[in-house]
Amino acid sequence: MSTLQADSGVALWRKVADSIEREIVRGDYPAGEKLPGEVELAESHRVNRHTVRRALASLAERGLVRAERGSGTYVEPGRIAYPLRSRTRFSEIVGAGGREPRGQLLAANREEATRELARELDLPVGSPLIRIDSLRLADRAPICVGSTWLSAERFPDAEELYRRFGSMTKLLAQHDIRDYRRASTRITAAIADAGDAARLDLGIGRPVLIVEGLDVDGKGRPLLAIRARFAAERVQFVVETE
Repeated sequence: MSTLQADSGVALWRKVADSIEREIVRGDYPAGEKLPGEVELAESHRVNRHTVRRALASLAERGLVRAERGSGTYVEPGRIAYPLRSRTRFSEIVGAGGREPRGQLLAANREEATRELARELDLPVGSPLIRIDSLRLADRAPICVGSTWLSAERFPDAEELYRRFGSMTKLLAQHDIRDYRRASTRITAAIADAGDAARLDLGIGRPVLIVEGLDVDGKGRPLLAIRARFAAERVQFVVETE
């Protein structure tokens, strides 16, 4: 049982946070494990629940733990090393790290190609597109939320296929496209808005990395226009030259 003595120079919640962090570092709570509840932590550190709640909030802000509504607080795994290469596949990258990749369809809509999307996808302005909004996870942790646009004429069943497979690679394979590559990638940083913060289980004001990309088939024809927002504290982009 931890006992924290009062210290006029250090706030009590900070001492609780430091104590929990030390326990995480030495492996008392492995990555992905659920921490004891607030009552148990308060008793073990001999403080009140308000102090524990503030300590956990500070650890969450630093990306060490993640609170799941109605479930509890979990130790965050280390950042995923996410290579940026000509063939970037979310499921392969996450799986290579020993974690389970999942894709969740959030919404699918038909839209007309704006001037920018038409230029990227080499289509006339106003061409019918299918927009797929999805959430990608590694184990329980949400990693990115993104939008993908593709031709509704070329892929009329895109929504049905993504709903079935939860994978853009498997969707394309159903159209006999088994190899495709990233033609361009642009990365910028931003602050998560309320919608992305909720989906990514981030605090308001936390950073996201915005990745805009264009995927093409083996003949160089545009397939997918992508705009994804990654939780900056859960990924580390690695630029690879091939």
